[in-house]
Amino acid sequence: MTVARRATSDEPTEEQLKALVAELTPQERVRVLTGETTWTLFPLPAVGLRTLTLSDGPIGVRGTSRAPTTSAQLPAPSALAATWDEGLAEELGTLVAAEARAKNADVVLAPVVNLQRTPLAGRHFECFSEDPLLSGRMAVAYVSAVQREGVGACIKHFVANDSETDRTVYRSRLSARVLREVYLAPFERVVEDAGVWMLMAAYNGLDDGVEEAPATEHRRLLRELLKDEWDFDGVVVSDWFATKSTVAAARNGLDLVMPGPRGPWGEALTAAVDSGEVPQEDVDDKVRRILRLASRVGALTDPAQASGERPGEAASGHQAATRALLRTAAARATVVLRNEGGLLPLSPGTSRIALIGANALDPFVQGGGSAHVTPPHLSLPLDALGEAFPSAAITAHRGGRTLRHAPFMEPGVLDGGQVTVTLLDAEGRQLETRALPAPWDGSVRGLPADAASVRVEAGVRLDEPGEHVLEVAPVGAHRTEIDGALLSESTHHVAEEALLDSSASHPRGHVRSFAVRESGLELKVSATAQVVDAGSFGRFARVELRHLPPGPGTDAEIAEAVDAAREAEVAVVVVGTNPETESEGWDRSDLELPGRQYELVRRVAEANPRTVVVVNAGAPVLSPWLDDVPATLWWWLPGQEAGGSLADVLTGACEPSGRLPWTLPAAATDVPVPDAVPREGVIDYVDGLDVGHRGWDRLGRTPAREFGYGLGYADWSYGEPAAGTWREGAPLEVTVPVENTGTRPSREVVQVYLEAPEGGPERPLRWLAGFTVVEAAAGEEAGAAVELVPRAFQVWDEETGSWVAPPGEYRVLVARSSRDVRGETTVHVPG
Repeated sequence: MTVARRATSDEPTEEQLKALVAELTPQERVRVLTGETTWTLFPLPAVGLRTLTLSDGPIGVRGTSRAPTTSAQLPAPSALAATWDEGLAEELGTLVAAEARAKNADVVLAPVVNLQRTPLAGRHFECFSEDPLLSGRMAVAYVSAVQREGVGACIKHFVANDSETDRTVYRSRLSARVLREVYLAPFERVVEDAGVWMLMAAYNGLDDGVEEAPATEHRRLLRELLKDEWDFDGVVVSDWFATKSTVAAARNGLDLVMPGPRGPWGEALTAAVDSGEVPQEDVDDKVRRILRLASRVGALTDPAQASGERPGEAASGHQAATRALLRTAAARATVVLRNEGGLLPLSPGTSRIALIGANALDPFVQGGGSAHVTPPHLSLPLDALGEAFPSAAITAHRGGRTLRHAPFMEPGVLDGGQVTVTLLDAEGRQLETRALPAPWDGSVRGLPADAASVRVEAGVRLDEPGEHVLEVAPVGAHRTEIDGALLSESTHHVAEEALLDSSASHPRGHVRSFAVRESGLELKVSATAQVVDAGSFGRFARVELRHLPPGPGTDAEIAEAVDAAREAEVAVVVVGTNPETESEGWDRSDLELPGRQYELVRRVAEANPRTVVVVNAGAPVLSPWLDDVPATLWWWLPGQEAGGSLADVLTGACEPSGRLPWTLPAAATDVPVPDAVPREGVIDYVDGLDVGHRGWDRLGRTPAREFGYGLGYADWSYGEPAAGTWREGAPLEVTVPVENTGTRPSREVVQVYLEAPEGGPERPLRWLAGFTVVEAAAGEEAGAAVELVPRAFQVWDEETGSWVAPPGEYRVLVARSSRDVRGETTVHVPG
């Protein structure tokens, strides 16, 4: 389905936009092409353009205020994709648009439609799926809903931006056909079917065999394909700090440099226009695009109102309807990976529950980086289970720490409950002193231009007997001491660009341990660290002070958890990743769970045969217990309604009807793309067309659970499928009767895969061609109709530069997952 690109019928015509641009001076036209701040564009009152505001938004609209504000926190995008439910994606898109209006944001920088090429990618959780069709359809539904409300969506990161290691400098190398059929596919769908209003050019370079250039200045990508072939009429914005050139970026399709006000355009672009290196028409086209976007979001107003303040609306993250929607979304996204003997849902009469795991007590609800928001509240599993099982005895046990680093120092261990920060100039002279209360995140912001370094000092008193751990973690050049003894020293200065990479922007802790016996131990912690000039993000320094008090130790905590499991009727073990594992800025090095969680699961399951394992992670982790415990759920990064959603799944109040949007490996050595590390600055897409589950099929490897897998709480039977007749350029419908043979209402995701005829061009062995979601009561039959668009049959012919459907007999497989085929038919494509 194609939707209108315009928000209103009175959108200015091209001629009207040209007339508005003609009213602007050349300097005004150039000025609006670089941000005014980190998140805003310059207004142009002469033509009625008020300030346009952008906001991060993959799992909620953060807004642009430096002061902490709360936002409705959605489940991670992979969780949404696990529902395979475009209607639910629309509901969440509508919610995001309301949140954007409440925060006066005109454009939400979301969704991410890059593919999950490798499970080790740091932003895996922020993407929808490893499959281009599923990614594209979920993104179309989400973007369409956001923009129907007059808020712009910005899809990112264009294109082949699928890992975080050296993310600002590597080049992605792949053929034009692979680029077209796989990595451009979800972008194309959102441009064509949702008419997205903004698109973000990525950090990486792209080598498609014809042109090799950074994504922000790749002519074939931005001008010839996106704007000319796809007729994209929106704004191409750079990823933050990604633009490195003046002429090349301006000539080859980039429209907007962010953040501002610094950057490679401005006066340099004016000079390039004056010299003829950049045509005036190129600049004018960019301005027209920004004015068109402004019209769509209501920012092109009467000139007298162009600089007026906009009253925000009330944020909705705490409202009952919002909480109910987010709770349902997280519950429905949950995937049942195993449920032997019908252990789930739990009986309402369950009397003793042992809730176990670090992620049970402190669930990991969102990944790190630009997706991060602060929710108005967090529903915890212990509280929610207490409400769901009011007569049950529920005990909670951590079972050992999983974080490598200590938490931030609490006020109780600091003299006066605060740290002292002194600003120093380049000669070491004192400029200013600040007292910052704990707990403190280590950031010192808003630093003046003459501040070259900061000195952080704190008096620490350790009273509790036992082993204490102190960590001092600075960014960049530094010197750290404890009681005058050198702990760490470095002369390596961090530059602005390096902040975009993990090694600079995420401090590494320097650790000392102290044994406290009878009396309190008093220490003096001192750290001096460089000031980093982060351009539009401001000048700052960072020194984290962390403290881990004595505790029983992991051995004792696991033993306690095992004892509790032995006494319980049911043990619910929540394992997972944490903020040190999944984040923008770095890729994972392995698929292991942190800490000793594997041992915890094994020992609890040995103590209680009625053990439910809940995996709280966005990206795949190895799950060696999977076929040894009776029940396993994949709970994703569930957002602010985490606890309530888990309670609904365990009680059956909401069916966990999720299906995996990616493949779950049984062994790390089986993964088709085993890492995300560039070699000599290049990531070679050697897997070609065989991304994700297609690669598993090509290599003949058996995963722990395949793409599309999910049991739900009911069984389904499938009848004989039937397919329509193939017609050039027209959708083809596949129908199949399905019946809920279970004992409760249920949802089923009916998936259709294609296999190519023999003798044609090389294709994946099997690829997803369509899907739909059906609902039925127990014992009820439903008819499933799945539409296959023409592109499902087509390949990109590099010689002719066109899409063609190779002739022959295509096998049409109707399935519950990529490897659970329930029926098949054929479709003939004539030559």
